[in-house]
Amino acid sequence: MLSLKDIKKDYVVGDSTVSALKGVSIDFRENEFVSILGPSGCGKTTLLNIIGGLDRYTSGDLNINGKSTKDFKDCDWDSYRNHSIGFVFQSYNLIPHQTVLSNVELALTLSGVSKSERRERAVKALEQVGLGDQLHKKPNQMSGGQMQRVAIARALVNEPDILLADEPTGALDTETSMQIMELLKSISKDKLIIMVTHNPELAMKYSSRIIKLLDGKVIDDSDPLDKNVVEPIKKPEKEPTKADKKAAKKERKKLKTSMNFLTALSLSRNNLMTKKARTLLTSFAGSIGIIGIALILSISNGVQLYIDQVQSDTLSSYPLQITKTTASIGEIMNTMAKNHEDSANHDKDKVYSQNAMGEMINTLMEETKVNNLEKFKKYLDDNSDLKDLTSDVQYTYATTLNVFTESDSGVMQVNPSTLLEDMGYMSSTQMEAMSMSGSMGGMMGMGTDVWSEMIDNEELIDKQYDVIAGRLPEKYNEVVLVVDKNNEINDYVLYSLGLLDPSSLNGIVRRAMAGEDISVDSEQHVYTYDELLDLKFKVVPTPDFYKKKDGVWEDMTGDESYMKKAVANGTEISVVGILRPDEDASSASISGAIGYRHDLMTYLIDEVDNSEIVKEQIANPDIDVFTGLKFKTDENAADTDSSSETVSDSTADTESKADETADSSDTDKKAGLVAGDSSMEIPEGMTEEQYKALMEQSGASDTGELADMGMNAMGSMDMSAIQGGDMSSLTETQKKYIASLSDEQLELMKQMLKEQSDTNADQLANSGKYSTSNYDNNMKTLGYSVVEDPDSINIYPVDFASKEKIIDIIDDYNDSVGEEDKIEYTDYVGLMMSSITSIINAIGYVLIAFVAISLVVSSIMIGIITYISVLERTKEIGILRSIGASKRDISRVFNAETVIVGFVAGALGIIISYLLTIPINMIIAHLTDVPIRASIPVSAAVILIAISVCLTLIAGLFPSRVAAKKDPVIALRTE
Repeated sequence: MLSLKDIKKDYVVGDSTVSALKGVSIDFRENEFVSILGPSGCGKTTLLNIIGGLDRYTSGDLNINGKSTKDFKDCDWDSYRNHSIGFVFQSYNLIPHQTVLSNVELALTLSGVSKSERRERAVKALEQVGLGDQLHKKPNQMSGGQMQRVAIARALVNEPDILLADEPTGALDTETSMQIMELLKSISKDKLIIMVTHNPELAMKYSSRIIKLLDGKVIDDSDPLDKNVVEPIKKPEKEPTKADKKAAKKERKKLKTSMNFLTALSLSRNNLMTKKARTLLTSFAGSIGIIGIALILSISNGVQLYIDQVQSDTLSSYPLQITKTTASIGEIMNTMAKNHEDSANHDKDKVYSQNAMGEMINTLMEETKVNNLEKFKKYLDDNSDLKDLTSDVQYTYATTLNVFTESDSGVMQVNPSTLLEDMGYMSSTQMEAMSMSGSMGGMMGMGTDVWSEMIDNEELIDKQYDVIAGRLPEKYNEVVLVVDKNNEINDYVLYSLGLLDPSSLNGIVRRAMAGEDISVDSEQHVYTYDELLDLKFKVVPTPDFYKKKDGVWEDMTGDESYMKKAVANGTEISVVGILRPDEDASSASISGAIGYRHDLMTYLIDEVDNSEIVKEQIANPDIDVFTGLKFKTDENAADTDSSSETVSDSTADTESKADETADSSDTDKKAGLVAGDSSMEIPEGMTEEQYKALMEQSGASDTGELADMGMNAMGSMDMSAIQGGDMSSLTETQKKYIASLSDEQLELMKQMLKEQSDTNADQLANSGKYSTSNYDNNMKTLGYSVVEDPDSINIYPVDFASKEKIIDIIDDYNDSVGEEDKIEYTDYVGLMMSSITSIINAIGYVLIAFVAISLVVSSIMIGIITYISVLERTKEIGILRSIGASKRDISRVFNAETVIVGFVAGALGIIISYLLTIPINMIIAHLTDVPIRASIPVSAAVILIAISVCLTLIAGLFPSRVAAKKDPVIALRTE
């Protein structure tokens, strides 16, 4: 069972050595009640501690079940104490912050017993000592005898082979001492009990064996196992095999004790709860650094969110723009600057001219290039990464959005706006330049048009605008009206849209400059939402402005009657919503007062592409459909140069002759159709009977009268009306005449008109003169576009970081194509704001670095507090070691304590910081109009709590290591 062989124990005190045990040899039975008597200092407790594995012998051997302990490691002794030994101390040694049940369960937690079994066995042990009804009391709520019973229950709960009792009745009265001794005696029937006592009467009465010590030696043994206390224990006759050693090692591993982290947390939590005030103050001190960092992060986060919003809003107005024809302004400036530096190589004795204009023109020509947007658009459409980097990719086209309003007084052009030109403010050329600049998304803060394409990103529009009436457009023929933050509309917009009479401003600038007295309507007009939502407009494709007459297409925009019909037949556009910029939005993506969807433009492109005039121009790329003349090419350039007439004069002359010829021929044809006299031949395709029937139907008395009737009716007739089937422009006489014709006659008339038109066109085309225009200009004038080949591409990055990635994508494209397909782009916003984020981050990092010092200091303070806790809980360390806790378990207990303190400090810091952001935001709102809202990101809060836990854990490593190294024997003596 248990055998001590020549056990010696020496203590080094200063320069001297004290021998506590001097060769003690004892054999114990498996179940007996052994009392060890002797005066103080004779070595009784030292012997008990060596038997219990709390102390190590200097020499000799302790055999357990025939096995030597000379080679035992710390983990073996821990397992031995936990599974084989139960301690009962004079001062009870219960953990004060644990309940009775928890004190008893503690040994089982180290054994790895499940929670349910742990509780069951602890309750049973307490019932065995008569405390089944005291499970949830704390030790300080019990009497001395009850606490000793709890200690005995704790010693028995793990069903140890040996129970060691060190003065178990020393702090009890006589009656309670007798109760405890009776309890121990009953236990000795099944277990070995070794009791150290100074009371010989109790030993004689209850013990079955008494061993007396004096000066570290056994001087008497009342019932030795073999009647010879000095007889050596025989070694096993057979050496253990390799398999035996492996099995023994496996068994030791199985019996290895370990305290899980939850148990350590429970112990530490209960301990901290006994010192709530100190724990709270310690946590608050530790939270100061967290509060500082959290507040800096909250403000930095608020600023960053504002910057992100500004970036998003700004980039929605300042995209990366790629146009068909572009020039790198940066390269132009660099080249000119370099040329200027290189040219300054003369003496300074005279004044020299500088060829700035020539250099500028040459540089502009060298740096201007044409981008292949059709190929680049395909590349963008195929790029899957672009969607996450952009708010929208907008393709714009040369197709003009012609918008009109209808009223009783006629039609008015709304877009492109001509208001400034009508006012006399600028010429049509300047208006066109302004309109082009305005189409760049409001890049230059200019533009005369009040209609602009909306960005195709509803989420971004929702952030930038509030819908104050109606809804966002859902169809191509729906638009929104945009007011400012005060619900106001600029009167320029009102005049442009026809809500105010623009004719009152005609020539007003010229009259003002001439010194005339003028007045402008300064009254503030008020409109209800319903009135604005009732606005209707008409979109007319550019080809509808032209009408074919005599083989060429004529611009009819000057014909008021024609334009009324064209506008009436246009596509109706409805205002379905009113938007107001959000108060927190720093910029807006809709540059005009009317925002339309992109599919309105695609609809218009389809209408233009399918028009008759565009199809004719495509079918005849060498002929100008407006003049009927050929386009000038390299082949016919020499002929044109040799002509003494100007192209414009030739064109006018040719058109005049062609008109004369056409009028003469047309008149003859018409007379021949209706006259019926012998001098006129019967028209081709008409029989003599049909011809006679025609005369009878006309009611003419003779052929002369019929001829006069026909000539009078058709003299001023619009022949294209007959060809197109539109009779609305004819007079009543002309309509009556046309109605008198049979279907065959009418068809014959159309055929003759077509032949005459073709003849006129051929005469113009072969006149030897050339058009002053070209094919591309004509197609542009007609608004012809191909969806796959945009006129410009606007890329709206999400933020500046995304913009850099988009630039990388463009660079990758340029690297993959030839020189002729490389893309030049214009970055209007450039580095205007990109450095702001870096500056804010740098400031934040510096402030965090300063505040982090306080965090480190507070962590060191927590380490000091933890060390104080180690000193306070020294006895608890001894108790835990006595029931089998390892050094690692002790470290885990105090690490758990620092984790709890760190978590509470971090959580407290975050809570306080959240509360402090409320007055901080109020102060920011009071001091500035910038919509910055300090807020702590959830991820940052979690990270800060984790940092707090980690720092306090690191700070507590040293105290926990000190705790683990404490001698359990000395720890148990600490009060």
